[in-house]
Amino acid sequence: MQEKQGSLDKKRNDTHLSHLASVGQIAAGIAHEVKNPLTAVKGFLQLLKERNDSKYIEIAESELENAIDILQSLLHVSKPDLEDEPYVSIDLTVELESLTQLFQDQMYRVSIHKNLQHPGSYILGRKNQLKKVFFNLLKNAFEAIPGEGAIHIEHMSTEDEVIVSIQDNGVGIPQEKLGMLGTPFFTTKANGTGMGLTFVFSVIYQHNGTIEVQSAENAGTKFTITFPKETKSIKLKEVVYLELEATTDLKDFFIVNRQSFEQRLLLEAVNVRDKIDEILTIGNINLLDNAHKLVLFIIDKKEYEVTAFAKQEGVTWAKHSLTLAFKLEWIQAVRRVMWDFLYNYDRLNNHNDSKEHYYSLEKNINQLMDQFLNQFFISYSLFKDDLIRTQREIVEDLSVPIIPLTRTTSILPLIGKIDESRANTIEDKVISQIGNERIETLIIDLSGVMEMDADVVKQLINIFDGINMMGGQPIVTGLRPEIVKMMIRSGLSFEHKAVTKGTLQQALVDHLTDAIKQG
Repeated sequence: MQEKQGSLDKKRNDTHLSHLASVGQIAAGIAHEVKNPLTAVKGFLQLLKERNDSKYIEIAESELENAIDILQSLLHVSKPDLEDEPYVSIDLTVELESLTQLFQDQMYRVSIHKNLQHPGSYILGRKNQLKKVFFNLLKNAFEAIPGEGAIHIEHMSTEDEVIVSIQDNGVGIPQEKLGMLGTPFFTTKANGTGMGLTFVFSVIYQHNGTIEVQSAENAGTKFTITFPKETKSIKLKEVVYLELEATTDLKDFFIVNRQSFEQRLLLEAVNVRDKIDEILTIGNINLLDNAHKLVLFIIDKKEYEVTAFAKQEGVTWAKHSLTLAFKLEWIQAVRRVMWDFLYNYDRLNNHNDSKEHYYSLEKNINQLMDQFLNQFFISYSLFKDDLIRTQREIVEDLSVPIIPLTRTTSILPLIGKIDESRANTIEDKVISQIGNERIETLIIDLSGVMEMDADVVKQLINIFDGINMMGGQPIVTGLRPEIVKMMIRSGLSFEHKAVTKGTLQQALVDHLTDAIKQG
């Protein structure tokens, strides 16, 4: 009996020491992360005493904000229910499907494979917190893959549990560091804060869940999260009762309750709200102001204004390369909150309108909201297409740089690999320039061309024929031995097609000498 009690005491002591160690690590992390910006603030305040320079105030303010952000992140992790978000029934298959759509800009390099079994298996939880958990895990998975790769997402349920796994084939995590995951300020990323996974672990434990991590360097990482299945009856849609100020006019209702609308919108758009300041900084886009403007346009049935606003937004988002997924989630959140407010407007005013009225209202709102999204994406795509076309033209000009030497002589220095596509560009640019600029002699320097196959040489010969047909003379310089050997083996020659010189310098000297003699 005494041995058993001694074993229990030892286990308690080990647990206590482990907790003390964790507290020590967290305290050390806080001291390190917060001490640095506060030390900087102290130094700049001392400098401010000596030199009255406003830039020191700006830097000190920035460092103080950094320290406050760190403390707020830690507070949010230690007590993630600060938002007072209610527990609701959640089908994680639905949330995982919607979250993967937020990474459309990464799909070109990373493929996502989903095996979402047993949909309709519910857990009880705070939806926005859990969405942020899986968003962080997916974001980490994408960031762990430096080039091309794959992410596997699985969902299944047993009689008592719901299990989700997210696996990537990225760089992996060293075994000695696996035990540190979830510790505040510990990160394997070069620019990471260490708070992302801390939040993930904290929320999962708050939901009575477990998390298991398997990883190997250069082989990838797998997170397996298990939640207890909900056994209570499931509500498909929670009716949202909001404390709002009543007005008889619908437009006034949204204007008077704007602050409540924005608060509700931030709660709904869980993945966008952390990006609001960043989007404002990058593109000077105020998401909250724009959401309010869009809602008023829709209520007033201003179809033209909705379309014009969507086109303007599309150009702005495309110009600053902002992520489309955030825009999509934001607009869908605006739609949901708008309907919550319409429900409460009707409740506060005790309306008894017919079903036909609400069907008509729903149709009108959804049509204008869909029209906004449609015009936004068209405008975004057109701007991007024009941008790509302009960049392609610039690249083509740079890939075929025809440089005037005299009024009738130009130089075309070619560098890098010439493939069929580039040869076509050279043909188009050369023939057009000779006709437009009346070029009589075109010196084509190939000393910077490392690779060129027989088919490309044949295209060049055709270009020389075109130059000759237009009364010009092509001069080729700098042919590399490897290309000459390939031409000999292929039975190809520039003879009777173009004059050849060993170097560009030699061609310039000979050409200028001939010009002087003729002059």
